[in-house]
Amino acid sequence: MRRLRHLMGHRRTVASNRALGLLLAFNAGAVNAGGFLVVHLYTSHMTGFVSMLADNLVLGNTALVLGALGALLAFTSGAAATAVLVNWGRQRHLHSSYALPLLVVAALMLVFGLVGAITLHWRTPFAVPATVLLLSFIMGLQNATVTKMSASQIRTTHMTGVVTDLGIELGKMLYWNRTGTPPEALVRANQARLRLFAGLLGMFLVGGVAGATGFKHVGFVFVVPLALLLLVLSLPPLWADRARLRHPLHRPTPAAPPAGP
Repeated sequence: MRRLRHLMGHRRTVASNRALGLLLAFNAGAVNAGGFLVVHLYTSHMTGFVSMLADNLVLGNTALVLGALGALLAFTSGAAATAVLVNWGRQRHLHSSYALPLLVVAALMLVFGLVGAITLHWRTPFAVPATVLLLSFIMGLQNATVTKMSASQIRTTHMTGVVTDLGIELGKMLYWNRTGTPPEALVRANQARLRLFAGLLGMFLVGGVAGATGFKHVGFVFVVPLALLLLVLSLPPLWADRARLRHPLHRPTPAAPPAGP
């Protein structure tokens, strides 16, 4: 329990950010690849939806414009929900300020895993089934959670920035430093960042393979174990805050300033 509290606690370390980032990269890869088999869209790739929106505005394809707009709004709403939950928790000095959005991610993934087939038939004003909006909202929640946890150092739902940073570190590693170059001018790769970005890319890829395989052979229920894992991760800090969460609207009284001499 202490280790799980440390992993999801409000006090972050490089090690806890790395461990959680790798886990959530696997989760994003699995949900993204598995979701593609269901809705034929990569619901974590907002770059693609922005391009779809622009292209189809020009082509006059209203249905695709609405679909891209819906996914963008859902992803943005998920990120905004994370900001609300994290800042609400911080103002109340909760240990679970980051566990709260992860709990919502786990709950929505359970919904997707258990009744996802039904949501495929729920029509929305955006000309795409509710499944697309649900998955985009989940990815927005997750990406914003890791972003705030790591002070914008880690992203997990898309790999463009990760691959770019990996390439930069590889370029620095391969750079030839001339003999006699002063130590302060030497070009050196940051080994910790190199391992982090390689790990994130690898976990997203492995998650994608697992997600595609799971959805192909098992279906929506493949997501349930992933959701339960996130649920387990979020519970220890929530348990530590159980007394405060019984009165969620009550804000802690600020400490009185020390008395003068």
